Amino acid sequence: MIVYNVTYKVRWSILDKWLAWQQSSHISAHMATGLFDDHRFFRLLEQDEEEGPTYIIQYFTTSLERYRQFMIEFAPELQRVSWQQWGDAFIAFRTLMSSELGDT
Repeated sequence: MIVYNVTYKVRWSILDKWLAWQQSSHISAHMATGLFDDHRFFRLLEQDEEEGPTYIIQYFTTSLERYRQFMIEFAPELQRVSWQQWGDAFIAFRTLMSSELGDT
C-alpha cells in the first residue's frame, strides 16, 4: 500500500471555509482521478495552534505507478487551484509512505 500524505497548517481566518472546501471539493477531486482507493482526514493534536490547526489528508493507492501518474497528470492543477483559492493562508507539505507489511 502506498500512502500519499499531505500535511496542512491552516490559518484560523480561513479555517471554516477551508474545511468545507476540502470536504466538498478538493478531496473529491483527488478521488475522482480514479488513482486513489480511499482517503483519511485527520487533525493533529498537541500541536502549537497559535497560527492555526494542522491537518493531514492521506490518500491510499496500490502502486507507485498510480501515484506517479497522479503526480504527473493531476497534482499540478490541484495545487494551483489550492493556491489560487487560499493564497498564503495555508502551508502544505507532502510525503510518500509505504506499508512495511508486504502489501506494497
